[in-house]
Amino acid sequence: MIDLRRPGQRTLGEGLMQEETADLWEPWMRHADQVLEDEQLVNTVYEALLKRSPKSRTRGRRGVAAEIVLRMLLLKHIRNWSFAELEREVRPNLLYREFTRIGSGKVPDAKTLGRQAQALGPQVVEQGIGAWWNWRWRTRWSEAAR
Repeated sequence: MIDLRRPGQRTLGEGLMQEETADLWEPWMRHADQVLEDEQLVNTVYEALLKRSPKSRTRGRRGVAAEIVLRMLLLKHIRNWSFAELEREVRPNLLYREFTRIGSGKVPDAKTLGRQAQALGPQVVEQGIGAWWNWRWRTRWSEAAR
């Protein structure tokens, strides 16, 4: 079963984590966070993940939410990490956990992330990263024009 967004309410610990890491976000993270809020983009990832198995929508254990997959893949791309490095870096880092919306949940392992990226296919991954990249360049050009 795959969710569109991370299910459930945030815990008290996650609220405290958000407070503590709010000042530590890098500028690109703030921009990416705004871009990744796009419902159409998250829906595209969700639909692609559902195609992995015919009954993904209703059966089986809970998979990684589409929103988390998208954010993890963007972080992997920006930091130029392998899937193993991504897992290793996100697991202990509160800032990355907050950005990827994992919070206090379990970080997906490298093999799972690799399979999900493969299920998305290059077009969906490019669309997600491209949306952030295009927004980044539009913002830079508008700031430079001022």
